[in-house]
Amino acid sequence: MSFGDPNNPYSQQPPQGQPGYPPQGQPGYPQQAPQGVPPQYGYPQQAPPPYGAYPPAPGMPGMPGMPGTGMPPLAHWGLRVGAYLLDLLIIAGPMYALGFIDLAMAEDAATADPGVFFFIGVIYAIGMGFFQLYKEGSTGQTIGKKVVGISLRNEADGSTLGFGKAFLRKLAHIVDGLPCYLGWLWPLWDAKKQTFADKICSTVVIKVDKG
Repeated sequence: MSFGDPNNPYSQQPPQGQPGYPPQGQPGYPQQAPQGVPPQYGYPQQAPPPYGAYPPAPGMPGMPGMPGTGMPPLAHWGLRVGAYLLDLLIIAGPMYALGFIDLAMAEDAATADPGVFFFIGVIYAIGMGFFQLYKEGSTGQTIGKKVVGISLRNEADGSTLGFGKAFLRKLAHIVDGLPCYLGWLWPLWDAKKQTFADKICSTVVIKVDKG
């Protein structure tokens, strides 16, 4: 049998190792992955985040981690108070302003009953309060929190709370006010800067980039 015999097509292919057919491992042929191991396509594999690290929620600013802890920096008490006062002004300020319009229009301010402007202000305050609660549950930030650069998150994984849990946390603030408002001051010395409501609901308030 000679190489190139037309009656034997198998004789037309040179044996392994000759030019045109380098064995595996030589240039021109990719290495075959071991059995049971999926082939790689050039995409680097990313290691999972360390336990306790908080990835940013979709659409949220980045959260730089605290060295050695895997947890973003916690918001101090002053930032939380500032955000609370801003939110209170946004919710209640227009309501009282409209109430003063009623007083100014009354013949006798001392005996005047609440007027139509005050009731419009009450409706606004209720609507804005629920809007703020929705934003806090879905994004972690009310308007005040966004201005000062803090965000409310679940302690376990850094995710946002959702409306239901955010609403329950608001109710849990009742506990903060019962023992002489001690729960509101607890973040001043607490290691996780949590109020009693935060501890009940397993939440933390962290610093994030403004904007």
